[in-house]
Amino acid sequence: MTQNRYSRQMLYRNIGEEGQAKISQKSALIVGMGALGTHVSEGLVRAGIGKIIIIDRDYIEHSNLQRQTLFTEKDADESIPKVIAAERALRDIRQDVTIEAFIDHVDAAFLAQYVPEVDVVIDATDNFETRMLINDAAYYYQKPWIYGGVVQSTYVEAAFIPGETPCFQCLVPQIPSMNLTCDTVGVIQPAVTMTTSLQIRDALKILTETAFTPKLTYGDIWEGTHYTFGFTKLYNPQCSTCGETPTYPYLNEQAPRFASMCGRESVQYQHPTLDQHQLLEYLQSRDIPYRSNDYLIQFKFDGYRFVGFQNGRILIHGLNDVKQAQTMIHKLFG
Repeated sequence: MTQNRYSRQMLYRNIGEEGQAKISQKSALIVGMGALGTHVSEGLVRAGIGKIIIIDRDYIEHSNLQRQTLFTEKDADESIPKVIAAERALRDIRQDVTIEAFIDHVDAAFLAQYVPEVDVVIDATDNFETRMLINDAAYYYQKPWIYGGVVQSTYVEAAFIPGETPCFQCLVPQIPSMNLTCDTVGVIQPAVTMTTSLQIRDALKILTETAFTPKLTYGDIWEGTHYTFGFTKLYNPQCSTCGETPTYPYLNEQAPRFASMCGRESVQYQHPTLDQHQLLEYLQSRDIPYRSNDYLIQFKFDGYRFVGFQNGRILIHGLNDVKQAQTMIHKLFG
C-alpha cells in the first residue's frame, strides 16, 4: 500500500515517517463495537494500524444507526452481528489491514489469550464490570489501555499505562458518574465523536511510542464544558489491581451464566454445550417459529424475544431480572 495514503498524517511533526512506520507494525484490541468501537476502529484503520482484534456480543438494530457509523439499514434489517458488519466495512476502507473478529462476550479467558499479543487495549464498552475486567487484565499483562465513556451529551476519557499511572480502580472515585446508559437516557453523536477523538489521540501516542502523561478528560459537548486533570497522585498502595500486593479480583472472578445487560432490558445466558444446530433441532421439535442467518437464531417464547448465537450464548430481550431469566430458561429447556 502506497505511503501516499498517509502523507498528511506523516507531515504532522509528532508522527512523521518514523511514527507511521511504527503504527503500521502495531496492533490493538477493541472491546465493544457500538458507538465508540465503530468510531475508534475506523480511525485506527484509516491511520494505518497493522492489526486490530474486535469483539462484541451483540447484533445491529435500527436504534444503533444514529451513532454507530460502520453500519447500514440493511445490516439492521438482517440482524447482522456488529463485528461481522464492522469487519466488512473496515476491509472496504483498507484491504491490507489484518482483522480478527469475535462474536462473543468478553471474559477473563478471552483477555488472557489476546491482551498479551496487542500493543494497546481500547475500551468501547458500556458497563462497569467489563471495564474492571479490562483494567485487571491490562495491569496483569502490563499493557496500556484507554477508557472511554459517553452518555447524553457528556464524555470522559483516560489512558492507563501499567508501571506509570494509577489504574482505573484508583481513579473510579474521581470519575464523573456514568451510571446512566444511552439506552435509558439517550446520547448524541457529537459526544461520541469527542470521546473517540480523545481515545484515538492517546492510541496514536501509544502506537508511535510517544512519551506523554495521561490525563482524565471529561466534559459536556452540549453545554460547552471541558475539563482535564492529571491523576498520577491518586495511586492507592492498597489497590487490588495496581497496588503493592495486587490480587486482580475481576480477572480471577468466575463469570456468571446469567448476566443483566447494562441498559438493554435484556439478560445474557451462557449455555456451555448448546450450539446452533442443537437449538434449531429443539425449536423445530417444539414447533417454535424462528428466523435465522449465518450467525444467530431469533425466536419468541412465552412473550419474550430470544436470540441464540453459535457458541451457546442466548440473549433474552424484554426483561432485566436474572431470576426471571433463569425461570424462562428452565421453562424453555426444562
